[in-house]
Amino acid sequence: METTLRGVGVSHGVAIGEVRHMGTAVLEPPARQIPADEAPREQGRARQAVEAVAADLVARGNLAGGEAQAVLEAQAMMAQDPELMADVERRIAVGSTAERAVFDAFAAYRALLAGAGDYLAGRVADLDDVRNRIVARLLGVPMPGVPDSDEPYVLIARDLAPADTALLDPTLVLGFVTEEGGPTSHSAILARALGVPAVVALPGAGDLVEGTLIAVDGSTGEIFVSPSEEKRAELTRAAEERRAALAASSGPGATSDGHKVPLLANVGGPADVPAAVEAGAEGVGLFRTEFLFLDDSTQAPSEEKQVEAYRQVLEAFPEGRVVVRVLDAGADKPLDFLTPADEPNPALGVRGLRTLLDHPEVLRTQLTALAKASEGLPVYLEVMAPMVADRLDAKAFADACREAGLRAKFGAMVEIPSAALRARSILQEVEFLSLGTNDLAQYTFAADRQVGAVSRLQDPWQPALLDLVAASAEAAQAEGKSCGVCGEAASDPLLACVLAGLGVTSLSMGAASIPYVRATLAKHTLAQCERAASAARAADTAEDARRAAQAVLSGE
Repeated sequence: METTLRGVGVSHGVAIGEVRHMGTAVLEPPARQIPADEAPREQGRARQAVEAVAADLVARGNLAGGEAQAVLEAQAMMAQDPELMADVERRIAVGSTAERAVFDAFAAYRALLAGAGDYLAGRVADLDDVRNRIVARLLGVPMPGVPDSDEPYVLIARDLAPADTALLDPTLVLGFVTEEGGPTSHSAILARALGVPAVVALPGAGDLVEGTLIAVDGSTGEIFVSPSEEKRAELTRAAEERRAALAASSGPGATSDGHKVPLLANVGGPADVPAAVEAGAEGVGLFRTEFLFLDDSTQAPSEEKQVEAYRQVLEAFPEGRVVVRVLDAGADKPLDFLTPADEPNPALGVRGLRTLLDHPEVLRTQLTALAKASEGLPVYLEVMAPMVADRLDAKAFADACREAGLRAKFGAMVEIPSAALRARSILQEVEFLSLGTNDLAQYTFAADRQVGAVSRLQDPWQPALLDLVAASAEAAQAEGKSCGVCGEAASDPLLACVLAGLGVTSLSMGAASIPYVRATLAKHTLAQCERAASAARAADTAEDARRAAQAVLSGE
């Protein structure tokens, strides 16, 4: 009998296939005492396992590239944490085996992170994955993970570790469904990069029986269990119509009446550029530079290394616009040489621009490298600061850009509600705004983007979030300046129309989403987008906002 379940759709497309479950890691080694003379050998085994796991994570990152590479390199750093390793060796010295020492040391660190509040929940999940990989290696057993199958299937998991998601084979994994996660979790972001339909935050996903036929709609978040032939035909037709619309759509982003909405790409490094160019991106709306700083958490990369990496991206978009975000360190992206180790709540502490203003030499080197990288290129370079709170922040960043001799536009990211509420003040110091809707939602609703239990508050359709977007766009329009969106909200084609209707002047997203957004914008006039935006803001819930906008744009 056909039944329908609903989660959160995070990656467009339809997948129809049989359920296969992700292997679960139940790897608690037995507690047994070892003689004192075996401790050095066990400590050596532990060190070798840690280094092997770190190397494997880095290798997976190199293969995956882009966003996945940055995530996996951060996990590798976690595996090699010197304090954790010291704790492992202490436990072995008093009689634990290597595998038990690793298990217990990670459990103690996990408890500390969990006790620090929900803001570090994303790191806890990654920590569990690192622990399981080290213990599996020490026990000599395979790491439970993606199932071995010769036939295509739909993958079901409680959650997906970045190391698993990054290397999914789209020819075998038709789509995936997770019980946890949210629209801006690592799994969601990597699913969009892979172009695999995905639904997250589906309660009871683990109860779906192995081998059951299901249909996954990554746009609506619906899961159809044992779908009828009629339902499968209906979904297949809808998917084919979408593909046809994508194939027919090309050129710059615009509404049907010619209102231009440039469609830009989010990139995490040079590896993401080919996909962005192939998708027809009109430039880069968010160039994340953290990938350069993750290779060595003890020191910043040299100016020469930065110049080389930046120039690779800038050269790919001649006459195009490239918006570079300076280093956003802190919170879930800690760096040993920059990030305070004892902050009680890192997400509300010293991160983003605050970190850079505390370490002006790091900011100065990065800005100087950007200036040198852009020399002689016909690119429209724009540079923006993350986590700008007020006009003083904006002024400090603009002054630093001028002192570095940077010939570019200077901008501020709107990720904190205060920046949206005082956007006109901030625009007295900078030339553009860029809305990071992921963090803006996190701070508006006090809802960590990695915690599935609060995913409804991370929904970019929340009317309160749309109000803040509107306030920022109206301020920019009043000042004659631009206001883009570079958060994951821009990748939702329907929401892209609403954002255009709110006055947003450009949209930046993962490359895989650009064709969907381009095709949907081209179907509607600016006036329709404005009416849809008004209807969405008049709603009380995210779901009602989506329905109201859909009704306007479909002519209901």
